[in-house]
Amino acid sequence: MKRRVVVTGLGAITPIGNSVPEFWEGIKTGKVGIGEITKFDTSDYKVKIAAEVKDFEPKNYMDFKAAKRMEPFSQYAVAAAMEASKDAGIDMEQEDPFRVGVIVGSGIGSLQTVEREYTKIVEKGPNRVHPLMVPLMISNMAAGNVSIQLGARGKCTNVVTACASGTHCIGDAFRAIQYGDAEVMFAGGTESAICPTGVAGFTALTALTTSTDPMKASIPFDKDRNGFVLGEGAGIVVLEELEHAKARGAKIYAEVVGYGATGDAYHITSPIEDGSGAARAMTDAMNEAGAKPEEITYINAHGTSTHHNDLFETIAIKSALGKAAKDVVVNSTKSMIGHLLGAAGGVEFVTIVKSVEEGFIHQTMGTEHVDEECDLNYAVGAPVKKEVQYAMSNSLGFGGHNATLLIKKYEE
Repeated sequence: MKRRVVVTGLGAITPIGNSVPEFWEGIKTGKVGIGEITKFDTSDYKVKIAAEVKDFEPKNYMDFKAAKRMEPFSQYAVAAAMEASKDAGIDMEQEDPFRVGVIVGSGIGSLQTVEREYTKIVEKGPNRVHPLMVPLMISNMAAGNVSIQLGARGKCTNVVTACASGTHCIGDAFRAIQYGDAEVMFAGGTESAICPTGVAGFTALTALTTSTDPMKASIPFDKDRNGFVLGEGAGIVVLEELEHAKARGAKIYAEVVGYGATGDAYHITSPIEDGSGAARAMTDAMNEAGAKPEEITYINAHGTSTHHNDLFETIAIKSALGKAAKDVVVNSTKSMIGHLLGAAGGVEFVTIVKSVEEGFIHQTMGTEHVDEECDLNYAVGAPVKKEVQYAMSNSLGFGGHNATLLIKKYEE
């Protein structure tokens, strides 16, 4: 028998707030965290804006010496994990550390380390490379550093599936608890790729918007959309086996009831045009939960503000939910915080958990003129206040990776 899994802790570092309360207040007030890039000189770049994390001080979250051995993507993950742990009331002295695990992904790791150290090689020779170059750079170090800082000694992995990484990590953590590999899992995604190489690479791919208006740059499902806004941050949650959570009197935010993961086997950057891969991930999640399409209240879409993603995801939702698709509220958190790549699924999962808790579905900010081919309810113009029984989060990644998580309001 599969064990029941609940959400007991939330943590977030985002472009609109460096804690879940700050982030959620920003979500509820329609705050947009997009602005001019400050991390490097963009004079020679077509793309001038991004969604940067602001006022982040690592020493506020971890030991200063430990922070110096981490790049920002790892620092963000540790900070969000610490918040999630505190929120959940996890006391590691009361836990078997081998039953507490970590699955935290990053799509890229640290491009900054590569840039910095390669410049040293070219200018000063290979002997000047930092001795910690490799552990600073590699994407699994987010999970490793979270494990070290928390003292969590159970399953410790990272799933790297580009923009679906965070969602796959939470899904795999859900499975780990369901099948008895752990009692508690810290799971989610983290990213910090707003740097010359990151911006240049995505620009060359024609994936980023060239808009210079922060309020009209990330406009998912709008007929004038022309690319995504690069964002950064981390979203980490605590998942817990139900009886374990009840035994220690934990607050339960929601129950995780379904997970679907598929591949398109189609194209390295574009979703398959009939939406069949993403649709199957959604139907698999609903089937696992025993949920009918008409019971789904809300879908937090991948919603990147690119033509192909928004259109093909819309097709996928209609394929998966059938006639019920017209009654579902769909939105995109990326309209406020940009696209956090490997961290997107983690932060968006936090969003659906808070939506279930408070009965609040945020507006898709910036979107005004919905594309005629995108014909669902995208919460344009105003947020939606209604009870959310079931909420779904979708993530799609380069390479054809699709992931869907389904949660519901917790009931005994």
